[in-house]
Amino acid sequence: MTSFRARQKWRPSLGLVIFTVLALVALLPLVGLFFFRLYDNQLIHQTQAELIAQSRVLAAIYAEEVKARLGNGIPLGAAVPPEALPDPGDQVTPIRPALDLAGNDLLRRRPDALPAARPADPAYVEIGSRLMPIILETQKVTLAGFRILDPQGVVIAGRQEVGQSLSHIEEVAAALHGQYSAALRIRMPDKPPPPIYSISRGVGVHVFSAMPVIVNDHVAGVIYTSRTPSNIFDHLYQERGKFLLATLAVLLATIAIGLMFSRTVTRPMRELVDRAVRIGRGDRNAFQPLQHYGTRELAQLSDSFLDMAQQLSRRSDYIATFSAHLTHELKSPLTSIRGAAELLQDSLQSKSGTLTRSEQQSFISNILGDVERLDAMSQRLRELARAEGAPQNEQTPLSPVIENLKGRFAGRTIAASGCLDRSIGMSGEKALIVLAHLADNAFRHNAKSVEIEATGDASSVRVTMSNDGAPISDANRDKIFDAFFTTRRDSGGTGMGLAIAQAVMVSHGGSIRLLPSSRGAAFELQFPAV
Repeated sequence: MTSFRARQKWRPSLGLVIFTVLALVALLPLVGLFFFRLYDNQLIHQTQAELIAQSRVLAAIYAEEVKARLGNGIPLGAAVPPEALPDPGDQVTPIRPALDLAGNDLLRRRPDALPAARPADPAYVEIGSRLMPIILETQKVTLAGFRILDPQGVVIAGRQEVGQSLSHIEEVAAALHGQYSAALRIRMPDKPPPPIYSISRGVGVHVFSAMPVIVNDHVAGVIYTSRTPSNIFDHLYQERGKFLLATLAVLLATIAIGLMFSRTVTRPMRELVDRAVRIGRGDRNAFQPLQHYGTRELAQLSDSFLDMAQQLSRRSDYIATFSAHLTHELKSPLTSIRGAAELLQDSLQSKSGTLTRSEQQSFISNILGDVERLDAMSQRLRELARAEGAPQNEQTPLSPVIENLKGRFAGRTIAASGCLDRSIGMSGEKALIVLAHLADNAFRHNAKSVEIEATGDASSVRVTMSNDGAPISDANRDKIFDAFFTTRRDSGGTGMGLAIAQAVMVSHGGSIRLLPSSRGAAFELQFPAV
């Protein structure tokens, strides 16, 4: 026998899966902060933007100083390529921070200054002296490092490296050709830097900005600035109140979502599993609706499961009851046949012949009568089996079924009226089985005529079948659809006719019920409409 039970191994529970998913979602912001360095990049962009603004102010002052000395023949540097010059028609020419810590912008530590090939022009030295107080005052507030370079890259103002050349540094070399440039450098020994610096090295990164000073489309110098960005942990510590509130909000939102999932998914699923176990143990109280359904899909699943379980339970009860009744019904004729056969056998074996010919004929008649009853019962059982078969897109108009019914009971009065042209969701053979059993039952109870009236709507066809035969007593009204119940057992009744009619109707989505009637009996059959 094939086993359909799941193979025994560890599997996570639904609650554990939901908790893990929610925990991972809650941790995604931290993953973005520390793995992709989103927050660090934001701090670096902020630092670069500040350096750009400060450099641009100094570059404007520097340019005015150079323009004032153009008449004295102050030398300018390299000509700026046309593509590097701003469009004269543009109102604004912003420079946007673009350094990316997670990309390839992290360089080695800044190279040391080199001796200048030739000293700076005295005019530029004078300009550096004039700008030096401004640099010192600015450094007190911004904490940035400032170096002002002449057109050849020689430092003319700054706290250190005055008179030395920085033209060999990449960002400075780009600025000396008229192009703004910035670099992110690590303050470490001279070795290849890691792709992303570790958490402990946050303070070891410097942002360098080289802003060219353009005068008459030529480079007149470079404002070279640098600063260490704020460390993420220092910044988070300063904003610890907001950070704790944000963390608390994320935790509360995660807990709320978890509780919602528990109530709408996990709890109904566990209750449904518990119901399945109880139903498997035979607990009839487990067919009650769930206390919590959660979602529409779980409500549909629960309803479908409980409906299926109830149908299987009813079918199991029906089979058990039917088997008991069938055994009882078969026992009587079989006992009678066996007894008559044994008496006949004893008579044949006896030399004196204890049974007369008329007695033998009586026993044989009893045997044949019981065989007839068993044959009728087996025929009804075959009809019942066909009746309970699942319908396969069946349909038929009512009118030919009524005509076949009249042909089967030729000589009997059967009148039909109403919407007989309507089609029902049942085969003509099965519809005839239902109507024939009702008509046969009526005529066997002394009915002279049977009347059939059909009415219908969009979803069903209602057929009322009444007769003028013997009425059904109040004591028997609740039992007429029970299998093997009959008031004609002595005349060969099997008690299967109405049970078969009900089984056909129910299996096709219809229904049959006994109506109150002042004379005879009346049944209402509701067929599904096509």
